[in-house]
Amino acid sequence: MTAKNADIGLIGLAVMGQNLVLNMADHGYNVAVYNRSTDKMKDFIEYCKKSEPSHERVIGHADLATFVLSIKRPRKIVLLVKAGTATDLTINALLPFLEKGDIIIDGGNALWTDTIRREKELRAKDIEFIGSGVSGGETGARFGPSLMPSGTRQAWASLEPIWTDIAAKVDPVTGQPLEGGKPGKPVEGGFSCAEYIGPDGAGHYVKMVHNGIEYIDMQLICEAYWLMKTLLGMKSDEIGKIFEEWNKGELSSFLIEITADILQQKDPMSKEFLVDMILDAAEQKGTGQWTAANALELGAPANAIAAAVYARGLSSVKEERVAASKILKGPKITPVTDAKERAEAIEAIKNALYCSKICAYAQGFQLIDKAQVAYNWKLNFGEISQIWRGGCIIRARFLQKITDAYSLNSRLKNLMLDPYFTEEINKGQTGWRKVISLAVTNGVPVQGLLRHWLTMMVIEVLICQLTCYKVSAITLAHILMSVKTSHVVNTSTWIGQSQVVHKLRLIN
Repeated sequence: MTAKNADIGLIGLAVMGQNLVLNMADHGYNVAVYNRSTDKMKDFIEYCKKSEPSHERVIGHADLATFVLSIKRPRKIVLLVKAGTATDLTINALLPFLEKGDIIIDGGNALWTDTIRREKELRAKDIEFIGSGVSGGETGARFGPSLMPSGTRQAWASLEPIWTDIAAKVDPVTGQPLEGGKPGKPVEGGFSCAEYIGPDGAGHYVKMVHNGIEYIDMQLICEAYWLMKTLLGMKSDEIGKIFEEWNKGELSSFLIEITADILQQKDPMSKEFLVDMILDAAEQKGTGQWTAANALELGAPANAIAAAVYARGLSSVKEERVAASKILKGPKITPVTDAKERAEAIEAIKNALYCSKICAYAQGFQLIDKAQVAYNWKLNFGEISQIWRGGCIIRARFLQKITDAYSLNSRLKNLMLDPYFTEEINKGQTGWRKVISLAVTNGVPVQGLLRHWLTMMVIEVLICQLTCYKVSAITLAHILMSVKTSHVVNTSTWIGQSQVVHKLRLIN
């Protein structure tokens, strides 16, 4: 690649940045790269020369001015640096070398209000700014992420060919991901999971809600795992095989797939199941907290997403939970051993999980609906669900059903009111209620499943036009005891979630 011949530039060569560069190079784009640490840039270039088929399309720069000048105009420069102050400092360092019409693309997990501010400030300087959600972790970045850009239509028109090429691809009819990409041989054809979201901060906002849904999705999976482990006395590999079966039906998704795999892995040292060796303490990077906090600000009932955020917070106070478990005791659990009863319970857990997933996505889209009014956006929910079908962490078979729902009714106020989802909830709620009852009675923590169930109770109140809804003192006491004490007793509830995060090194 010669001077002034790069199609695009990228700053920030951590794992996500490196993989996105290689993805663009594999699609035929010349990519200039820069990193604050020159040694990291040199190491990456050396790696490319030794291991990557498209290495000649990647060129490193130790000097920021040379980096900028090597890119064709209008320059497109992707930032994959730490959100917050680091992003502002990088933008300020770039400005002296940019010209009118150049485009900065922030691909990090930025707070959407920061993106709104940056877009406004840079527009005043005749510099375009795109805030783009990038989902899929390092594997998605390498072989096809889900991309959620926002900014001006003019800026998007310049970036669109590249973003469309490098995004994940799905079958345009079924929505099934088209996989099999390899270094130098990207997936071709299909529907591209990259679409213009809206103005200023809309892209980062939608990515934030995506992450909030991811939080509750993982929490629900963990609860399903823990129910089978405690109530049914099943071993990790048995549960993994159940998840494998579930992944063949309506629950098919990336998270279900990797959970099935994780649960059947053994630790090479101890020969115990790996999931049982992982510390039950999960970290979080802010986007889930932002989602829950903004839902409160906008008056959107995203209570299940908030429950998942609280669960992660509770998991992090490991020492306190261990100490409390010696004082606070929950009910004694007698696992179900009868084959017929166990099969019925597994089916009920499956129904509870699916119904709760429907509610989780319904809450996410309801929050986005509130946001588009508050921030003066006009968003296309059908297109959002389309680009979530591939590449992203929450990709799932039933996202095609969500796409169909918004195609049928673009003004749909709540996903649960779509005919398909209404039917699924009506079919599954008996098992769902059974699971909640068993969990509460036995003191098994299921805050995610419970929050969605409570949402259903509110819907029933509205439908029946009741003036009050009586909950017996005993039932309420069981609920409070489950939430208050069982979390500290059953500390492995978050093991699956932690393992998903740490094993795959998901960057969200």
